[in-house]
Amino acid sequence: MDIADVKRAVDTYHGAAAEGLGGLSQRLDRLETALRRSPRGEPLAARDPAQAQAFAHYLRKGEAAPELKALSVGSDADGGYAVSPTMSDAITQTIFETSPIRQHARVVSILGDAFEELLDKDDIAASWAAETASRVETSTATFGRLRIPANEIYAMPKATQQVLEDSSLDVEAWLAAKLADRFARRENAAFVTGNGVGQPRGFTTYPTATADDLTRPWGTLQYVASGAAGAFAAANPGDALIALVYALKADYRSKAAWLMNRDCARRIRQFKDGQNNYLWQPSTNAGQPDMLMGFPVVLAEDMPAIAANSLSVAFGNFSAGYTIVDRVGISVLRDPYSAKPHVLFYTRKRVGGDVHNFEAIKLMKFAVS
Repeated sequence: MDIADVKRAVDTYHGAAAEGLGGLSQRLDRLETALRRSPRGEPLAARDPAQAQAFAHYLRKGEAAPELKALSVGSDADGGYAVSPTMSDAITQTIFETSPIRQHARVVSILGDAFEELLDKDDIAASWAAETASRVETSTATFGRLRIPANEIYAMPKATQQVLEDSSLDVEAWLAAKLADRFARRENAAFVTGNGVGQPRGFTTYPTATADDLTRPWGTLQYVASGAAGAFAAANPGDALIALVYALKADYRSKAAWLMNRDCARRIRQFKDGQNNYLWQPSTNAGQPDMLMGFPVVLAEDMPAIAANSLSVAFGNFSAGYTIVDRVGISVLRDPYSAKPHVLFYTRKRVGGDVHNFEAIKLMKFAVS
């Protein structure tokens, strides 16, 4: 082989490599564009016409079309069919957007029946010592275990068989909207006040104490008193808010937020400092939250109303303090028999929630002390 043959072989190799890289670059560009494109606002049928048609056929007629069997994510033993991925994504995204807790908590997806992780709750002791002084054994940190089960939540919207057969209603969009609204409202309440029995445990249901993080037992949340029973203190009511901010360690404050309902926010918005300036700073940009003492305010109507000894204000880094667990999968069972002439759509998902760090969330108790 002479030099010319070698040169032609090298040129051919380089050309093939460049062509392959060009094709890969184009694929990556298309993937990036697809990932950036929001699915909201798009008709479900526009994203996957075959699957949308098959799933709509099942919802309207109760007959599992071959396309549905082939394209469904899975099926339950009780005969329910998994919601199509596009519809499931639409439900999940709508729930996320309407749930203030989900937007700020840590959200994890699991495949088993519960989420588990080790908890490092203690610190290791350390002491100063002179060069020749004796050393004694120091205390060693211990581990705990966090376990958050995935509890079942369900909804059962209905429509008449005639409406399903004759109407031009977008069945998937209607069902997704109804389910997302129902699930979001129930989840929001459970993440705040749920008792943990067959449902998530809300962070306001744990024991509370005024002791700080060094002396308070694990499993107890710290509270700051408002200064009056069922109200803010008559004089300098904003002082309790300042105390609540600085009860939280500096490491958590960088991503901290306020959580309260609308009525509580109305009262706090009227507070002023010594220079007659409002503590509350309304947002000047659309889509940005209002700020209270430099931290965003999240309105959650499931927070307790102000009353004697109520825990109506929370302040903390919820991504560091509260975990929401989603068991992957949403299933739908069509029931045309139980509520004739209506068709019921029994839909279920599994979700859990619990506090995983009792230092990262602080509460205000509306009490004298």
